[in-house]
Amino acid sequence: VQLQASGGGLVQAGGSLRLSCAASGRTFSRYAMGWFRQSPGKERDSVAAISWSGDSTYYADSVKGRFTISRDNAKNTVYLQMKSLKPEDTAVYYCAALTRRDAPVSTIWDQPPSYDYWGQGTLVTVSS
Repeated sequence: VQLQASGGGLVQAGGSLRLSCAASGRTFSRYAMGWFRQSPGKERDSVAAISWSGDSTYYADSVKGRFTISRDNAKNTVYLQMKSLKPEDTAVYYCAALTRRDAPVSTIWDQPPSYDYWGQGTLVTVSS
């Protein structure tokens, strides 16, 4: 599986951006998908995840109510709609695919080692 993230850019605080992650392969609909972010000198933090069907979504407390994750399995794409952006949201955002089925997504979605495939990242900069 190859993942290609896009949609990052420079935005003012309070603004919005939508990130996209396009996946190759015919098995995309079988994977849960997640978004992570990483700022310089910091660990990679979970942002959101979505089940393979799209029925279940999970969010970090820091983005609840502001970010929305969704997916279109027909287009092999997962999205992250970001609203009310804050300077502290500035980071490189990565999408990732979670293929394991031995544990509920709800229990492992926020752990980077749970994911098998990663995109290259897209930079989001929020100015104050």
